[in-house]
Formats: sequence, C-alpha cells, structure tokens
Amino acid sequence: MQTDVLDQLFFKARTHHHWLDKPVPLALLHQLYEATKMGPTSVNSGPARFVFITSQESKQKLVPALAPGNVEQTLHAPVTIIVGMDLAFYEHLPQLFPHADARSWFVGNAEFTATTALRNSSLQGAYLILAARALGLDCGAMSGFDNQKVDEAFFVGTQIRSNFLLNIGYGDASKLYPPGPRLDFATACQVI
Repeated sequence: MQTDVLDQLFFKARTHHHWLDKPVPLALLHQLYEATKMGPTSVNSGPARFVFITSQESKQKLVPALAPGNVEQTLHAPVTIIVGMDLAFYEHLPQLFPHADARSWFVGNAEFTATTALRNSSLQGAYLILAARALGLDCGAMSGFDNQKVDEAFFVGTQIRSNFLLNIGYGDASKLYPPGPRLDFATACQVI
C-alpha cells in the first residue's frame, strides 16, 4: 500500500502541460480544498487563498499576465488555480490559533507578515498538489507569469497577492516528456 501511495503522489506523478477535455466537478474542488486546509502551517495561519478559474472568460483575464509558453496549457486546462497569499491572514488568528495572541505578532510587522504569508502559502500550494494527485487529478505548477498583472486583475482592493499558478485536470499522458533528472542524496542532503 505504501508504495502505491508514494507512486501516486511522487514517483509516477508527472507535471502536465496538455489536458484531456474532461471537466473537474465542483464537488471535487470542494474535496480538494477540504484536504488541503488540513496541512500544517505556522500558528495554523492558513494564509493561502485559492481562486479556481474554470471559465474561459476568467482565463482571458489571466492571459496577459502569462509567459507565452504558459498560455495554451492554461487555456486548455479544466481549472487554473491562483494560489494567493493573504497579507492580512493574521486577522483570522484569534479563530485559528486561540491559544495565544498570535495576531499581535504580525500587526505592524509587514516584513515578518509577508515572509510568513509567502512561506506558508507555498506550503499550502504544495499540499494542494498532493491532495489533487491523491484525488486522481493531474497538476502543472507555473511561476512563469507577471504577479503584478495577476494581482491587478484578480485581487485589486484586497490584501491578497499571487504566489504561483497551478493547472489541474486530467492530463494527456500521451504528450508527457520523459521524467527529468533529480539530484541524488549525496548532492542535495547532509546528515550531521
């Protein structure tokens, strides 16, 4: 069983750029979030905010911000998710972390707030990828876009800023590239 899970989440999972014409049901997006929100974050802050873009009209708002190589895969993906970060996440800490006055750690401390929001929304984005794979979806994460343009198109008037983009759906395995190499343990790791 453990090998099957690791295969599904890591060893046989691939980054997809081509998609089958098969919609992702709204109920599955709800399941995806319910699983994702359970991943740990600093002081249970949960600063990630997710915009699930499913309509072509909304995707057209995203196109001007995309690097040219990311346009077609985004337009054809059943869902594109903006993984954002709420820079006012600390306003929810009295509810999410009632054990201490954690809100006061962030109010007026913009640098600490931004660092915490970026780090933890990135973690939540990774949880989102793993949850999507566990639910049978394929993923293609992207950082090739203009954050400012995305923020202007989707988050104007809020404290939310974009972190990265993620296409999800049912990938076309016939168009996958061979797996890319990875660093070995001796290169990437130390045991001290």
